[in-house]
Amino acid sequence: MVPGNAMNEAGGRVPSQLRKGVLEYCVLALLRDGPKYGVELLAELSSVSVMTTSQGTIYPLLSRLRREGLVDTELRESPSGPPRRYYALTALGRTALAEFAGAWPHFRNAVDHFLNDPQGDTT
Repeated sequence: MVPGNAMNEAGGRVPSQLRKGVLEYCVLALLRDGPKYGVELLAELSSVSVMTTSQGTIYPLLSRLRREGLVDTELRESPSGPPRRYYALTALGRTALAEFAGAWPHFRNAVDHFLNDPQGDTT
């Protein structure tokens, strides 16, 4: 394997793995200010390129969040087409989001600690 190809593979794999680890909390954060439907969530996630995901990922995630009691759903009429399922944060979801928000800076700082060269060597 050519080293350049390994970097390309890692470059694609790393963002994907990181996204999988934080996607549910990003969705919970997007619901913090009010209910949204799936396509709306996809569009907001896609506004930050590394968070772009698919319907095949977001809808199973939303179903799991609902089963876990982190979100509630409500069907609402749509001005165009069939009714839309809106997702809203529950009290349990707000608690989970707050826990993540509290832990994230410490986790991010720990990772940064290992990634930063203590010698300041940039080569």
